[in-house]
Amino acid sequence: MQHLSQLLDDPLSRAPERPAARGLDGNYTYAALDRAAEIVARGLAARDVRPNEPVVVRIGNRALDLAGFIGVWRAGGVAVPIHRTTPERVARALIERCGARFVVEAGEVLVPDTDRPVPPERPLLRGAAFVVFTSGTTGEPKGVAIRHQAFTAKLATIDRTFPFLDTTRTLLVLQLTFSFGQWVSLLTLSRGGLLVLHEKYDAERMLAALAEQRLNRIGIVPTMMRAALPGLATSAIARDGIERFFMAGGEPMAKALAREWRAALSKSDLADIYGLTETSTCDFFLPPSDLKRYAGTIGTPMPGVAFAISEGELRIKSPFIMAGYLDAPELTAAAFHGDYFRTGDLAEATETGRVRLIGRLKELILRGGNKVAPLEVERVFLDHPDVAETLATGIPDARLGEAVHLLIVPKRGRRPDAERLRDWAAERLDKYKLPDAIHFGTEIPLGRTGKADRTALRARLMAEPT
Repeated sequence: MQHLSQLLDDPLSRAPERPAARGLDGNYTYAALDRAAEIVARGLAARDVRPNEPVVVRIGNRALDLAGFIGVWRAGGVAVPIHRTTPERVARALIERCGARFVVEAGEVLVPDTDRPVPPERPLLRGAAFVVFTSGTTGEPKGVAIRHQAFTAKLATIDRTFPFLDTTRTLLVLQLTFSFGQWVSLLTLSRGGLLVLHEKYDAERMLAALAEQRLNRIGIVPTMMRAALPGLATSAIARDGIERFFMAGGEPMAKALAREWRAALSKSDLADIYGLTETSTCDFFLPPSDLKRYAGTIGTPMPGVAFAISEGELRIKSPFIMAGYLDAPELTAAAFHGDYFRTGDLAEATETGRVRLIGRLKELILRGGNKVAPLEVERVFLDHPDVAETLATGIPDARLGEAVHLLIVPKRGRRPDAERLRDWAAERLDKYKLPDAIHFGTEIPLGRTGKADRTALRARLMAEPT
């Protein structure tokens, strides 16, 4: 498959009335999803959509969102997913940036601005499937242009590594604005499986749906896994004997979390996945067979992917790379060092050839002239038996430049003491890496994709009275 518009061809030819997708907007067979996609495609063609023209798809994690993607591709357009809860001012700015004349929402083509001109021809978007706007935690969101050929080739590579079948029953708790959520969904459909979509993440609802609907595959962020841990051991999925495959990605997975998850679900598999939107995701893979021994690493590269670690930064060479950042050639050029994409992640290679992430270059805390990686601090505290979740950030400090602040969510029924925690960590961290302040809370702030939001924590702490 070289073009994502062909996504439904095989399952349609084999079993058109087979269930394809269930969401808040109803149940759809493959034939029904195909008809909904065709309505979108014809609606765009009737409005004279141009080849490679950006078309916004407003996302609510509905089955018709997927029909929207497919319909845009059939019409020759480029899908630009924007969540329906995005503040109107922000959504309008993104629409203006890509020059979109049309919006697809719930399977319907809308024309929000009849005065908007036809967008200019952009060579960057020739053959593009998506423009995915990054979360923007380090500045203005960047529009990542991903071509059909790169994305379909990556789907095929993923499928060869851990196959999706027509018996695959996938639960989607990730948003379809998130590249992780996109490939999980599209690969499920391309192989004739069933996709069940939740419009937002809820731990109890997730566990119940997995059991009640006998779902056997799910993509999930470690932060979501930690939220589900308190009810995991007593949930029906811990007892029903169904072999499930949990794919964890989006952020590093701590050893302790992997250990507790596997202990509660001994009959299910858990894998760790690392990737970026710019590389069509899923660049490294730690399979279930390696998880016990190598947890805390991201494993080894996927087929076709090469890596280098230069000046501490993980860099990736891949045939699945983005076309570039929308209307930002200077940013695109700066994102590469020769043929290698600069991930911005600090990493180290282990003696076994696996790769371990250390932190983000842009998230380093400069404390008293020393560089502190928040991820390293978090990992240490996550090993404490009283700690469920952690998130570290740097806060401006008159004496140190930046101080290390750590938010801790205790495990249920535990009441850890800040000083005792710090003394415990002093045996495991260099002194300059110890938190200058420890805060306790009931949850850590999350971004739209379900990942921990360090920027939001920093803003919250800075707004608190001293």
